[in-house]
Formats: sequence, C-alpha cells, structure tokens
Amino acid sequence: MAPRTQQAPTAPGRLGEASPAAELFTYLAALEEWLRARRTELDRLDAAAQAAASPETYTADLLLAMTLWQAARTRADEMAVVWDSGRADTVAREKISQLIWGRLSSPDGSSLVSLVEATRLCDAIVAALRTRLSFDPNAADEVARFRGLRAELARCDELAGSDTSARGRVEKLRERWTRLRDKASHGADVTGPLTELEAEVARTERDLIVGASERRELARDRKQAVERYAALEAREPSLRELAARARREIAAPPRLAVPDVSRLGEVPHDRSGLDGFLTRLATVARAFDTVESAYTAPLRERAELRYRLDAYRVKADANGRSSSPTVRSGLAEARAAGEAVPCDVVLLRFLVEQYQFLSRDLPAHLSSPGPSPAPGQEGSSR
Repeated sequence: MAPRTQQAPTAPGRLGEASPAAELFTYLAALEEWLRARRTELDRLDAAAQAAASPETYTADLLLAMTLWQAARTRADEMAVVWDSGRADTVAREKISQLIWGRLSSPDGSSLVSLVEATRLCDAIVAALRTRLSFDPNAADEVARFRGLRAELARCDELAGSDTSARGRVEKLRERWTRLRDKASHGADVTGPLTELEAEVARTERDLIVGASERRELARDRKQAVERYAALEAREPSLRELAARARREIAAPPRLAVPDVSRLGEVPHDRSGLDGFLTRLATVARAFDTVESAYTAPLRERAELRYRLDAYRVKADANGRSSSPTVRSGLAEARAAGEAVPCDVVLLRFLVEQYQFLSRDLPAHLSSPGPSPAPGQEGSSR
C-alpha cells in the first residue's frame, strides 16, 4: 500500500465574514503545501496509470482530479494577490473568505463546488486511485481497503444529510460492503467486487459533494429571494403613496403603474423556478426605481422652483426692485402657480424664470442717474 498523503487543510471562517489574519496565514501556507504534495502524487498516479494494464479505466478520475487541482491552484493564486503578503485589511480578508467558500470558476462542472469542497473531492478521488493502482491481488491488504471504504461511507453518510434518496444510495453501498467483508472473512476471493465497490463509493462521494454544494447554494439563493421579495413588498406602499400624491398635486403627472409584488407568487424551491423568480424580482426592482424617479421628479422640481422664487424675492428686496408694481405682480402670479393644486410645473417654471428676469439688478445708468448739467454750463469747462 502507498503511504497516505496529507489531507487538504481546514478552511477558516465562513462566507461573508473576514477571517482573522493569523488563521488566514496558517490556512494559505497549508494550502500551498497541500497543492505541492497533491500535484506530486497526481503525477505519480498518472505515471502508474499509464503503466497499468488498462490505463483507460483511470482516465476519467485522473482528469477530474487534475481539473480540481488546477481550479484550486488558480483560486490560491487569486487569494495570494488579495492577501498581499499579509497586508490585507478587513475588506480584503472578507474577499478572501468569499474566494475560499464561494464557487470556483471552471468550465468542466467543478464550478458547482467551492475551494473547500474541491480540495476534499480531490482527496477522495486520489485516495480511490491510490488504492486501485497499488492493488496487488497476491499481496493486497484487504483489511486496510475495507477500512478505507468504511471511512468513505461514513463521509457519504454525513454528506447525504436528510436527503432520503442519497441516504438510500449510501445504505445500498454499505450493504455491499458488509457482504464483501463477510465473504472475505470466510476466505472468498473478493478482488473484483471490492475494486468495483471502491470505484462506486468514490463516485458516490463525488456526487454527494457536488449535490450538497448545489443544495447549499439553492438554500442561500432562496433566502436571498425571500429577503428581496420582502424588501419590495415593504417598498410598494410608499411608492403607491408617492404616485397618489403626484397625481393629486401635479398637473399632467406621469402615467406609470406601480407593480403588484404579490402577483409574483410564492418563492419557488427548485433551481429553475428560483432562477426565473430572481429574474422577475430584478425586473420589478427596476420598475420600482423607474416609478420612483418619474413621480419624484415633478415634486422635486416644484419644491426647487418655490425655493428659487423665495431667493429671487430676497434679491428684489435688496436691490429695490420689489417696489415695482410689475415685479410685485410677477411675484404674486408665480406664487399662485406654485401653490395651486394641482400645480402646473411647466407654467411655474416659466413664471419663476420671468420673475428672475424682472427682479434682476438694473443697469447702473438706469438705477442711479447723475444730475443733468445746468443750462449754459455745457461749455464752462472750456
């Protein structure tokens, strides 16, 4: 039997929180060590598979293990950049947690798992390959192989959780393991069936890791959908009140309907339904933004025009223009338009601009004319 290699390190923290710098330092160092050791063993297993009688039987598992290793290597390089030799602040450490616990980006399907799950899955595949490639029918340690299978089945039990179908699959494998162990204890040759069971258990553990990741992500996305739905429901009454106020106080208001959030229905439990529901939520959120902007704009402009009118009145009082009947009439007309319900914002804008023109400072030669010269004095300076 080949010696057991080290397992992937335990990741610190969790998604959405900044892990302590000391824990991240330890994890990143251990991850680098694991990546080096795992690559060395993968190369050794690849060479052993090429030398085997039927190398094609190992190709799929070796390819998956290599792909998972490469995805982990890429993610470790990304984390090293963010870590910046230990200079990562709280925001950067939170991003590292996202890189650890978030999904990997890989086109082969391993993007369904996180870095933690990818390293664990890689360990499981390598363990199975190690057992299969080192198997010698004349000198195999069947006890160790049965012990390894029992440990893998225990991990499968943990991964299956409350999933009835998955637990049933694991239970059938456990029954096969029990039958083979009983036969081996009575001296029967279980070489072929044991090898098949090892391959089946490895595939099952791989499928369960991916399935657990999918269920966890589905639960996280559904929670996010529920929160967004609740936020939109809470926002809807205020938008309806805003729209009613604009229709009541503004002449020719926008003609936009406020979406009814309840028409979206219940939040789905399945992936395809949830993806469509999240898309519809995003559409409703954009519609809410459009409605809010459309109905707020005329109310905001009316308030701004009223403020400008008061500012121009203060200026007219300061420069003496407020004493002019024309200016006073312009102010009264603009005020009446601003206080009208509903308010014609276009008319108010015109009247405020008109009052701005009327209340402007007069040119110097008109505002303070000098004395006219006395008759006969025009040429006195000559």
